[in-house]
Amino acid sequence: MSLTPPVAERRPITRTHHGDAVVDEYEWLRDPEDPATIAYLEAENTHADEATADLESLRGQIFEEIKARTQETDLSVPVRRAGWWYYTRTVEGSQYAIRCRCPVLDADSWTPPDLEAGEDITDEQVLLDSNVEAEGHEFFSLGAFSVSDDENLLAWSVDTTGDERYTIRIKDLRTGEVLPDEITGASAGATWSAGASHLFYTTVDDAWRPHQVWRHALDPASATAPGTEDTLVFEEPDERYFVGIGRTHSEKYLVIGLSSKVTSEYLALEADQPEGEFRVILPRRDGVEYTLEHAVIGGEDLFLVLHNDGALNFELASTPVDEPGELTVLVPGSDTTRLEDVDVFARWVVLSYRRDALARISIMPITASGLAPQHEIDFGEELFTSGVGGNAEWDPPVVRVGMGSFVTPSSVFDYRITLGDDGDVADDELVLLKQAPVLGGYDPAAYEQHRVWATADDGTRVPVSIVCRTDVARDGTAPALLYGYGSYEASMDPGFSAMRLSLLDRGFVFAIAHVRGGGELGRHWYDDGKMLNKRNTFTDFVAVARHLVDEGWTSSDRLVAEGGSAGGLLMGAVANLAPDAFCGIVAAVPFVDALTTILDPELPLTVIEWDEWGDPLHDPEVYAYMKSYSPYENVGAHPYPAILAVTSLHDTRVMFVEPAKWVARLRATATGPSATGEAQILLKTEMHGGHGGVSGRYAAWKERAWELAWIISTATSASRGA
Repeated sequence: MSLTPPVAERRPITRTHHGDAVVDEYEWLRDPEDPATIAYLEAENTHADEATADLESLRGQIFEEIKARTQETDLSVPVRRAGWWYYTRTVEGSQYAIRCRCPVLDADSWTPPDLEAGEDITDEQVLLDSNVEAEGHEFFSLGAFSVSDDENLLAWSVDTTGDERYTIRIKDLRTGEVLPDEITGASAGATWSAGASHLFYTTVDDAWRPHQVWRHALDPASATAPGTEDTLVFEEPDERYFVGIGRTHSEKYLVIGLSSKVTSEYLALEADQPEGEFRVILPRRDGVEYTLEHAVIGGEDLFLVLHNDGALNFELASTPVDEPGELTVLVPGSDTTRLEDVDVFARWVVLSYRRDALARISIMPITASGLAPQHEIDFGEELFTSGVGGNAEWDPPVVRVGMGSFVTPSSVFDYRITLGDDGDVADDELVLLKQAPVLGGYDPAAYEQHRVWATADDGTRVPVSIVCRTDVARDGTAPALLYGYGSYEASMDPGFSAMRLSLLDRGFVFAIAHVRGGGELGRHWYDDGKMLNKRNTFTDFVAVARHLVDEGWTSSDRLVAEGGSAGGLLMGAVANLAPDAFCGIVAAVPFVDALTTILDPELPLTVIEWDEWGDPLHDPEVYAYMKSYSPYENVGAHPYPAILAVTSLHDTRVMFVEPAKWVARLRATATGPSATGEAQILLKTEMHGGHGGVSGRYAAWKERAWELAWIISTATSASRGA
């Protein structure tokens, strides 16, 4: 068995921008219709399998560990909507969830039925069995799952290739009949009008950008036959903007949302007037972002607007529904707190925000005179993540929330509130409904989590979240995995992972570097890691790696780095910038050929990305800056750590060609152990997956076991050949 890696053919082309001529030997790999491209990807897959054949036993062991920790036959916590409890089931041996509902038997009770305890289920209905939907397909993804207001119709959509173009179908839940209506080429979502006479959805352009909103009419008398031809409701020509449609939580308004990376705009229409004209609420202004929700405060219909106009970290304001425009501030902006989302109910407004790099939730009861002061939920842990979800009703007596941490499995609570005479919160209680079971005797006391701070080259303090077993020595001998992302203001929170236990129980330290470009410390943290500040993301990550070594958490020859998508760009950049800081790097669907992609407005999603990275096509300064860090452009003749690049053939967000070209150039250019094969450079392509990889939980577990085995071996071996 040969362990000689494939060698990609060189077919040089030259591109020139701003007077700079660049030779690219591997751009030909972009064409998935070229048999040579597929042959190369398959050869790389064969090589990856051969080079890691000795890990087969470890992969199998890790997969069985993941299974053993998972309650394979399980139920979600039921969510009440009108006269039904909605929930999902998983069944041992089945890849996908089954979506069900059962009637609410006691209209006055908001305590969900304890299905796991064997409480009787009366007249359970199976709404959608994704295992049946997925039969005959290598890949399956459920997009829309939308029940009409009268609870009688279900609209759902599926993607069976991974390209994120969905087919929408409709079922009559009273009879189980699938209606003849079928909508192809849609985006993931679907939204009902009030009365279920119409269904709204979006479609994408050739660049995979959702740009049109359509209205599909059903026969209002029977809802069993297609109505008239679908009507184009809205089209956004500006290629910087994504388009979506939904309903306010009150269900009173249909809302079209437009968003670029830096600007947004909303249009609204009464949901019971689906053939009416949408009206702009606040016209777009470059650099102003906002979200929109409907509230009734003091008997007045208002739109609540979460915006950043003069408030870097956003503020919450209101404007009249009938004459929107002038804003009244409800929660002012703050230098230390980034307001992220607002959920509105009949009785209270729920704010989600971030302070000190932690996601938090507060409640503001609605009183006769306005909003009561914020009341923050205390989850009782130093590190945690939290969120609002599972609240389908407009006027519930409780708020459904979730939380978890590195050591606490994901937990679902009903937050019960008692109001005083002044309308403020007098008493509150978190009622645990379910904590994700971790089988096999998991003991959270055996693990510890920490928040530490590394110092970047420019003196900036960078937060780091760490988890390990309590018996791990701080003498540099522990293997470690350092994860990072650092783009799009996305925050990487310290949540629980049962799969991660396969690392921790082998003595690993796991850490997240909350680098600039993410949103952990507010909008300024994001701004300091984008556009012409992007290098801060990479130097922050290297600073965190050095800090972990200096403080005895691990050593550089035991430290593996991991990131995906834009986090894969981070991986490629630090591989060039500080290859000595890591013994291995996992780059999942990595954005490593960033300059080539952002230069081509014909490629999927390129133009909208100019507000994140800059526009190198028209701006020579941006071109030079991106060229200085783009991983593919900067592969050098020096040793690299072991590298595992993982991609999917049908990924429309980060195309497979980027890691394919990167690996080809690494193999041709790197020196030392990377050139001799002592440090692996591997490319693994999922031939039937999308941006999220394979579909199905067992397939995903096997995929992760493959990666974890490589991480464990790389961090605990002096070197790995091939």
